[in-house]
Amino acid sequence: MGKALLIIGFILIAFVAVTLWRANAREAAAEKAYPPEGQTIEVKGYKVHAVVRGEGPDLVLIHGASGSTRDYTHTLVAQLESDYRVIVLDRPGFGYTPRLHKDGESLEEQAALLSAAAAELGADRPIVLGQSFGGAVALAWAVHHPDTISGLVLLAAPSNIWSTPIDPLYRATSSFLGAHLLVPILTAWVPKSYVANALEGVFEPQAAPEGYARHFGPSITLRRKTMVVNARQRVRLLPDIKALIPRYGEISVPTELLHGDVDTIVGLSIHSELLVNQIAHANLTVLKGIGHMPQHVSQPEVLSAISRVASRARLQ
Repeated sequence: MGKALLIIGFILIAFVAVTLWRANAREAAAEKAYPPEGQTIEVKGYKVHAVVRGEGPDLVLIHGASGSTRDYTHTLVAQLESDYRVIVLDRPGFGYTPRLHKDGESLEEQAALLSAAAAELGADRPIVLGQSFGGAVALAWAVHHPDTISGLVLLAAPSNIWSTPIDPLYRATSSFLGAHLLVPILTAWVPKSYVANALEGVFEPQAAPEGYARHFGPSITLRRKTMVVNARQRVRLLPDIKALIPRYGEISVPTELLHGDVDTIVGLSIHSELLVNQIAHANLTVLKGIGHMPQHVSQPEVLSAISRVASRARLQ
């Protein structure tokens, strides 16, 4: 019995050692393959990674869960930089913006950091566009920092209360034990095929654009700290949204909502169809047959929405 326990103990120690070595190696390879695209600025003692391109009215882009600046720099920024000075920001804990703390940053904390980052870059009252989770951050920006925003564009943004239970994987990886036991195993051993399938699932019913996965670099999202941050922010999203809802009526800037009618990740009827009546003079464009990623598969509609906001804000 004692010998068997000794063998089991040795196997466990070896597995832990190999897992940590493999996780470290995968993270180093990911960062080598996908280095920072832009510049790192210091904001209130924190670092923020920003990509700045183009000239014109300031336009800030905020990515969704598991994202980074690379979600927008695949093709959308190129469509915008002739008309706007585009500022793409990594949210705290993603890409190359470090997390603010270990507990999962609130929407308010993220909005405070990103609005200050925009100001540091000289964008005092930009148009703010957010997709998915980034849309919730954009809403928090408009509510908590109304004097630092000229207009709002929300793509498939969660904004109201939902009843679907949180994904068990998020629940597990947000916990102390999950962060220290499960997350390293996922970073070290999750197969590339699983990552590819998960990425395709985000785009359904559309396919991911040609070259998107190579540009985006899903391996960056699989870094241990990023996975934990993603899960902890996701766990606290619903309570943060509940706190925002009573204040949507305070938003007075031009607001455009775009939402696919077959989005199964953030449902149209639960979110944007309610939000359009909660923000004065907001406009909703329903994208027929479109899923969760309009910034890639409905770019003409996105560009038109940004232009409408710019015109209504008298920036063009």
